[in-house]
Amino acid sequence: MSDVIALAKDLIRRPSVTPLDEGCQTLMAERLKRLGFVIEPMVFEDTTNLWARRGSEGPLFCFAGHTDVVPAGPLEKWHTPPFEPTIKDGMLYGRGAADMKGSLAAMVVATERFVAEHPDHKGSIAFLITSDEEGPFINGTVRVIDTLEARNEKIRWCIVGEPSSTAVVGDVVKNGRRGSITGDLLVRGVQGHVAYPHLADNPIHKAAPALTELAATVWDQGNAYFPPTSFQIANIQAGTGASNVIPGELHVQFNFRFSTELTDLDIRERVEALLDRHGLDFELKWTLSGQPFLTDTGALLEATVAAVAAVNGQQPALLTTGGTSDGRFIAPTGAEVIELGPVNATIHKVNECVKADDLDLLADMYQGVLEHLLA
Repeated sequence: MSDVIALAKDLIRRPSVTPLDEGCQTLMAERLKRLGFVIEPMVFEDTTNLWARRGSEGPLFCFAGHTDVVPAGPLEKWHTPPFEPTIKDGMLYGRGAADMKGSLAAMVVATERFVAEHPDHKGSIAFLITSDEEGPFINGTVRVIDTLEARNEKIRWCIVGEPSSTAVVGDVVKNGRRGSITGDLLVRGVQGHVAYPHLADNPIHKAAPALTELAATVWDQGNAYFPPTSFQIANIQAGTGASNVIPGELHVQFNFRFSTELTDLDIRERVEALLDRHGLDFELKWTLSGQPFLTDTGALLEATVAAVAAVNGQQPALLTTGGTSDGRFIAPTGAEVIELGPVNATIHKVNECVKADDLDLLADMYQGVLEHLLA
């Protein structure tokens, strides 16, 4: 069994469902401390974070990731227990195998091998690890970044170990992500009896044309790096449960995934103007989860493409599709950020798994990036 697989198994055995860490970061920190890393735990409320750094000079390269996993779901649907890592037919099964304990193991082993070969490497290497990426994300990476910014400790290059790949490890590198903003809309009407609609004001009927227009709107065309902005209604709720009562309120929750063609302010203004135009009596609360970011050029992207090509024999596709990641908290500091990790086909599913050999290849890719940037 390779060093990468052994460490991945040790991490998977720990049932670190958000926001629990269950000793994963301690296990990683012990390995990094032996390499000369300065270990700095950062605990905020219920969230355990780790900042570990080797070296004090720039440029600073950072591996970012998370030890928390989503709940296992119905245990009877798993072929093997979710927190008992098992290799079957070349696949490593267990919650977190792909998202993202396999990546964490590859990062640590890649760093061990790189430091062994280059004990006096240029710049610095750091690990930014949190136990709250899958949850509310308010006491995780964002708080560590706030701490680093306050002391002017700047990350130059960052690889986030999110499972970016589609068919084989390294076939896709995420070099950006769309922004995300959620609207919680309350539309007020007047409750009444369905037989006396003239004595009531149905908020569903009033809001339906506005919601139809929102869903039909082409917000932008995207650009060379980003797909077009998308609008989706996620939740809608009204009514008392009785068939003879016109509801007094309608609650709608919707989400935008937006490209760099729009700002969150553009979206807020356009939506509120549309609702006003439809004459709705409404309240609208916005939650911005992250701005879009893009790393379209630079040393990190060049090093990553070269490292992947050296292992796979072909260059990765550069995409910005998918959900958000903690890269959205790191990129605004001025860092170059990309995401490289294993195949994401089974993440958050029962029987989550990753090809065991892929994790060894991923470690080779990570080591190759370090060689290009800091050797």
